[in-house]
Amino acid sequence: MQSFVRRHLYISGRVQGVGFRAFILQHARKNGVNGWVKNTYDGKVEAVFSGGEDKVTSLIKLAKKGPRWARVENIEIRKEDYQDKFEKFTVKY
Repeated sequence: MQSFVRRHLYISGRVQGVGFRAFILQHARKNGVNGWVKNTYDGKVEAVFSGGEDKVTSLIKLAKKGPRWARVENIEIRKEDYQDKFEKFTVKY
């Protein structure tokens, strides 16, 4: 039986202006992970991934690499209680 998880990420480095949100959106939808991603005022990207543990783990691995022009320096990952409240993955503005 698959376990479901929720992870809250804060990604820093060269992650804005390089297609990072679109990259995460594409891979989240492709892999069936729900949640959201957004740029923050301090130059980071913030995201919430919710879904099957293996799918969320795979998406976190992709986020650590990022798209071609990104340079991820650090990812802070916080575990949160799983809540099935997201119907899809979106970009927040």
